[in-house]
Amino acid sequence: MNFSSQEVIDLKLKHFYESEGAIVSYNDEHKIAICETTGTFIPFAEFKILFRKISELVENQSIKKFIFDKRSLKTFHQPSMEWYYLIWKKDMYSLGLKVHRKILPQDRIFRECVRLGHEKIKREFPDNMTHLLDIQYAESLEEAINI
Repeated sequence: MNFSSQEVIDLKLKHFYESEGAIVSYNDEHKIAICETTGTFIPFAEFKILFRKISELVENQSIKKFIFDKRSLKTFHQPSMEWYYLIWKKDMYSLGLKVHRKILPQDRIFRECVRLGHEKIKREFPDNMTHLLDIQYAESLEEAINI
């Protein structure tokens, strides 16, 4: 399933949910969900509400690929990352969602925080199941859809 730029534009995404910090849409034919941040920071409580809503989408639409487009973020939050990796992704795995794509901001400090955050999770939670997931990073929505 490779899409050109025009096909990505024409993907016919359906709006699912919108919060102060993100918009969630999906394509039921290709079983793709996209969460695009719209703010520079998502408070932890809002983050958990957002991802619980995404859980409903994954379950109800049998989503197989999740794209988290974080390009608008300016602030990295380790507790959110830990909850996302250790709780949410485990729950999604049980629903059949194993393909995760991330689009990070261009900010090198943010990217380094993400790298260090992953290292911390691996070190402190060596038995977590994220090694069972297909997690890759992309630089654009087109690339995230195609890899």
